[in-house]
Amino acid sequence: MLDAGGRHRGGRHRYGGAVRAGSLAPVPRLSEVIAALNDLWPAERAESWDAVGTVVGDPDQEVRRVLFAVDPVQEIVDEAVKLGADLLVTHHPLYLRGTTTVAASTFKGRVVHTLIKHDVALHVAHTNADTADPGVSDALAGALDLRVVGPLVPDAGDPAGRRGLGRICELDHPITVRELAARAAERLPATAQGVRVAGDAEAVVRTVAVSGGSGDGLFDAVRAAGVDAFLTADLRHHPASEAVADRTHGSLALLDAAHWATEWPWCELAAAQLDQISDRHGWDLRVHVSKTVTDPWTAHAASTATTS
Repeated sequence: MLDAGGRHRGGRHRYGGAVRAGSLAPVPRLSEVIAALNDLWPAERAESWDAVGTVVGDPDQEVRRVLFAVDPVQEIVDEAVKLGADLLVTHHPLYLRGTTTVAASTFKGRVVHTLIKHDVALHVAHTNADTADPGVSDALAGALDLRVVGPLVPDAGDPAGRRGLGRICELDHPITVRELAARAAERLPATAQGVRVAGDAEAVVRTVAVSGGSGDGLFDAVRAAGVDAFLTADLRHHPASEAVADRTHGSLALLDAAHWATEWPWCELAAAQLDQISDRHGWDLRVHVSKTVTDPWTAHAASTATTS
């Protein structure tokens, strides 16, 4: 456990990290941990509009404890501080569209102030983690016991054909749309929304496309894949309505889960990947996954009214 005061300064170890007092294992510097994370999710593979990489942190600071989460909100930052984490890794960016202030009077500025005050670094892996191998959609497929066949939208820069956006998956045995929705509701973290279904709930599903996060821009690829169902988040009325009505390539069922819930499994995957790197280097590093629900929707009321 870390003491309240926190930061021992030991000698350099052959792996590059500092040796913590009373331990033979090296404590890595932030720059070393970030280098390992960049190997997993290179920043150059992020979309041009994205904001990934290290937001806050001294490259030379020691990192003994890391927390993974989806959202860099105050509740998660407070959790990182309470945990004694030196590094917070989130999927969503803090400043996706830039800013002109980090004043503590703003809610995002308060996040920055809290991080710096408590020496907690913040690193973001967003669309570069979406398309990684394995990535966000691999973790989503794994949570639902789906067998990944390949990417839904392949990365042209990957000759192996494994990277890309979304995943095309197969089930071990056919089930109905209703059963797949129940599986998703059971396996994914609980949210107020749960899982919505569009299409025939009793239709048989053998193949599924999945995409963690917002996925209604992928309908062309989903149709081209010829799958029976598409599980994603943030489906809007018109794209969803058109996708269900268009039977040119057969019927398609839609399963719409909460955005946060479809991306949270990646936190466990990413933490396991960093754990493996830490073991390989012999680092004295502890990795944690936040189970705090940061989905913005907090309640759900089922409709009871009928139309005449």
